Amino acid sequence: MAAFISVGFQNCFIFILLCFFSLLCYYLFFKKPSGSSRGGFDLPPSPPSLPIIGHLHLLLSVLIHRSLQKLSSKYGPILYLRVFSFPVVLVSSASVAYEIFRTHDVNNSYRGFTPTDDALFAGAFSFISAPYGDYWKFMKKVLVTNFLGPQAHERSRGVRADELERFYMNLFDKAMKKEIVEISNETLTLTNYTISKMIMGRSCSEESFKALATELDVLTKKLFFANTLRAGFKKLVVSLFSKETKVVSDRFSELLERILVEHEKKLDEHHQGTDLMDALLEAHRNENAEYMITRNHIKSVIADLLFAGTDNSVKTTQWAMAEIIKNRNVLERLRGEIDCVVGKTRLIQETDLPNLPYLQAVVKETIRLHPPGPFFVRFSKEGCMIGGFYVPEETSLVVNAYVVMRDPDTWEDPLVFKPDRFLSSASRSEQEEERREKAIKFIPFGSGRRSCPGENLAYVIMGTAIGVMVQGFEWRINDEKINMEETVVGLSLTMAHPLKITPLSRSSNPLTSNRCQ
Repeated sequence: MAAFISVGFQNCFIFILLCFFSLLCYYLFFKKPSGSSRGGFDLPPSPPSLPIIGHLHLLLSVLIHRSLQKLSSKYGPILYLRVFSFPVVLVSSASVAYEIFRTHDVNNSYRGFTPTDDALFAGAFSFISAPYGDYWKFMKKVLVTNFLGPQAHERSRGVRADELERFYMNLFDKAMKKEIVEISNETLTLTNYTISKMIMGRSCSEESFKALATELDVLTKKLFFANTLRAGFKKLVVSLFSKETKVVSDRFSELLERILVEHEKKLDEHHQGTDLMDALLEAHRNENAEYMITRNHIKSVIADLLFAGTDNSVKTTQWAMAEIIKNRNVLERLRGEIDCVVGKTRLIQETDLPNLPYLQAVVKETIRLHPPGPFFVRFSKEGCMIGGFYVPEETSLVVNAYVVMRDPDTWEDPLVFKPDRFLSSASRSEQEEERREKAIKFIPFGSGRRSCPGENLAYVIMGTAIGVMVQGFEWRINDEKINMEETVVGLSLTMAHPLKITPLSRSSNPLTSNRCQ
């Protein structure tokens, strides 16, 4: 009798455990978000999903932007997806993207905060991922005033000119030795030195920052799974990588702390700063500031600018040179424009860019065809109607810019590299209408409040770097042809095979010629 009761109790206990586990699985993986419809409006259409993982199996690809492109081609321009319990609305339409960025801009100006943000030192204080609010608005004001705005841009023009000359002379030396050049490495040095000097008045070793960036990227990928789970399990998964996270975050913080201490000494000696770091330190010390920022806020903003600011410009410049060399007619036309406007006795300058429309068109066409950020993520704070469908609150909105800027309905010959599409010979009123139309479908830097504030600076750095390489050198391909295969590193689109080519000096050194006059 006792044995029978014992067995019965064990079976009952197992049954209770199974029920509890089933309810837990339902809560974690199957429970749909609250407010899935409103007023008779439905959620966007959704492809067939699998138990527990949802649509994860449809996204398991190195080229995730291509996977998303296939989904939108098959099921439509706006889709509702679920990765475990994580709701996502995928947008692959210019008109729907316009609704998100303009009509519902305030509601969708959030990135959402996750335990992975709190786990990584930089993420918890990042300007890029900060919610739209007092801190974000204050920091954007500081950046525009002291780094990205017209007056700050003018003050730092000399820094960019010096680094561009250094970039040219480095390529010239390698051309004399007929050395093979990896374009991404050369442009990384140019961009890193330029931006770091604009930020803190000194250059940083790109190797130390590059190594840290690589480690952070690997760690972020490991933590990505946590963002697809609900709060309790997110913290559990994040804790599994706590030791590794602490090591990387501490190294990162220590590197930036050394730079901060150096700047504080300089600020105490001279009492007035001249660069962004000085402005941030002054804001940190100002008890009457609109928002009281901490040292960690400063470190995180500097990291955002150094990593995000250099990475995308490097990738775009590499793609541009690949397309230019691949398309000989583009190279000859571009070189002809530069020779006509700039001449052969001096190096191209950023003040020449407004007079070089074809060069500007080449840069824009490169970003259209090869956007460094193939998609943008926004967070819908409240439920709203987008594209005729109801999007629940706390839903991630993923805009596939890669697809939007290759949409055959809005772009003629979308897969062909045609810089002419960004040139216009129409009247002023027609040009204004054309500009508005392009603003809807050309979104390499995002749009609305959360668009990239460094867009103008990026165009200057990329335009002058490309201009120098076209103006000063012929380029010899070391393989039979350039491999244009793409891959995604982190969340950035780049060339799977780095562009390695040999520079050959076109004529006498324009810098030497200019000094002899």
